[in-house]
Amino acid sequence: MLRKITPNDRETYIALSEEFYSSDAVSHSIPVEFHKNSFDELMRSDEYIECFIFEHEGETAGYALIAKTFSPEAGGVVVWIEELYVREGFRGKGLGKAFFAYMEQNYNVSRYRLEVEPDNVRAKKLYSALGYKKLPYEQMIKGD
Repeated sequence: MLRKITPNDRETYIALSEEFYSSDAVSHSIPVEFHKNSFDELMRSDEYIECFIFEHEGETAGYALIAKTFSPEAGGVVVWIEELYVREGFRGKGLGKAFFAYMEQNYNVSRYRLEVEPDNVRAKKLYSALGYKKLPYEQMIKGD
């Protein structure tokens, strides 16, 4: 099951986000203040960012964080799957697939976009099976 985050989920979200950023799914950790800032923005509005908590048999199993932008290249709104994390004991139970199915049923957008670490074979296999393909260019950033 997945549900939208609520104000009561602050500690749960921060714990899940810290777990995600300590995992092999990302290349580096982030300061705890960034997790808190994200939660505060989630509670302020869902205009730019939304979060879903995954539950399985009454236990917290993971979360997904999406961000929304407009892209002339895509011809409309793009949903970025910023973070998708399923705790180890809950992997392989269809939670990731259920999340993507929910997104496609409930968001009418021009494109879905995500990033994946090159060594994250399991995630890449799932994303490919769902129709995601590799972009022909690299991303660059400036700042945190």
